[in-house]
Amino acid sequence: MKKVIIAMFLCVTSIQLLRAQASLPTSTPINATKEEQEIIDLSKSKWTWMADKNVESLNGLFDEKCVFVHMGGSWGKIQELNTIKGGMIWYKKAEVYGASVNIFGNTAILLNDIDLQAVVGGNEVVHAFMVTEVYIKENGKWKMGSLTFSQLLRPVKMK
Repeated sequence: MKKVIIAMFLCVTSIQLLRAQASLPTSTPINATKEEQEIIDLSKSKWTWMADKNVESLNGLFDEKCVFVHMGGSWGKIQELNTIKGGMIWYKKAEVYGASVNIFGNTAILLNDIDLQAVVGGNEVVHAFMVTEVYIKENGKWKMGSLTFSQLLRPVKMK
């Protein structure tokens, strides 16, 4: 009897722990809410704007205090826009393999599993990244507060 009670307790505890986990990137967001889908769509637009060097749209998306963390350093909004505009980093193509969104009040954290093809300092490179994007909702509009690239150890999938 004691073993049955312990087994049931462990089973219930395990289920609760599984449900408490953060949403992690999957190829298709499962049952994304309208607000979560809005963030995923905004992120997709951001990758297009970065590839197109559309600093006007990016300027509207990035909060004034937005921070960017790259493999080679970190900086704020103005430097990121100047880096894109000047071509120091050209985000040619982001192939997104999975995305997830966790929303906490007026803050959304999006994780993207991507391969990024970019030109950095005149050299074309492709890296596998987990990109963390933080969005803050102010006056009914989402603004980006942070974008961080974390290099993944998995092989690049992009052809």
